[in-house]
Amino acid sequence: MSEGTNYSRRRFLGAAAMSLAAAEFAMIGSANAQSSQTTPADLPTIKPGTNTSFASIKQIDAGVLNVGYAEAGPAEGTAVILLHGWPYDIHSFVDVAPLLASAGYRVIVPYLRGYGTTRFLSSDTFRNGQQSVVALDAIALMDALKIPKAIIAGFDWGARTADIIAALWPERCKALISVSGYLIGSQESNKMPLPPKAELAWWYQYYFATERGRAGYDKYRRDFARLIWQLASPKWDFDDATFQRSAASFDNPDHVSIVIHNYRWRLGLTEGEPKYDDLETRLAKGPVISVPTITLEGDANGASHADPGSYAKRFTGKYEHRNVTGGVGHNLPQEAPQAFAKAVINVDGY
Repeated sequence: MSEGTNYSRRRFLGAAAMSLAAAEFAMIGSANAQSSQTTPADLPTIKPGTNTSFASIKQIDAGVLNVGYAEAGPAEGTAVILLHGWPYDIHSFVDVAPLLASAGYRVIVPYLRGYGTTRFLSSDTFRNGQQSVVALDAIALMDALKIPKAIIAGFDWGARTADIIAALWPERCKALISVSGYLIGSQESNKMPLPPKAELAWWYQYYFATERGRAGYDKYRRDFARLIWQLASPKWDFDDATFQRSAASFDNPDHVSIVIHNYRWRLGLTEGEPKYDDLETRLAKGPVISVPTITLEGDANGASHADPGSYAKRFTGKYEHRNVTGGVGHNLPQEAPQAFAKAVINVDGY
């Protein structure tokens, strides 16, 4: 749920439509395929929920994972990596991807570790959910796909991951889109108690800190996720088919382990891996982000999130914050795909 600065605690038509889109992209001349020539005004107007699936899911070995990912758009287009959060999946971008693909971008939408068809290559690999490791997964995927630099965009866990890449590896990040702003945190910053009302928003983290919570999430993961969706996006009237499409990704055999470790690690209740200590030390210092950035926030985000003014100074390059109106909650790219895609195209022009 909200990755909102952690208070310093801190998801087209169908396959046929996608195939048709792919055919259309192949017919576009190389000049027209250049994303820099596209303006947000050129984007088709769509209603959220218009698209229901990706044409196919590809698999590639990357780092310690075999990553499942969707891809759209011309291979020569500017790369855009779209990163989902918890408890969501790649379908948070099912309407965003075709919009960006139609604008000439090469769009990559991976399942994070513990979601969908992404699997560990070895049963011996520690099921680690700490923040730096998820970012390293994205870098490994870019290496495997031979993408030297990309626009990185995400929300929730995905926004934190995108922030980390932009902060620690700016040479790999052409520009950044981050829902709810600057989300890089540390175990130390999470030790500070908050007022009771603020602590209440993090109830699930305390639940996950117990073995009862782990067992409960394992047994009721779909019910749990549906509740989070409702709380985080109180005005989003999603149907059961939309929910079940994403909920299938939680059947991943490593899902519970990754989620529980992620939240326990944040609270300092479990250790990460020593080989990542240097990265976490750098992140704990709150590194600034110098790449061009647009941060977004929905006007009906029911998850905890910081005021944009509290993190604006973390972005030292060209920067803009946008409030997205219309009852838009935490899952911003799925609830407002047009606004999200427009932000990607705009930040590419900075």
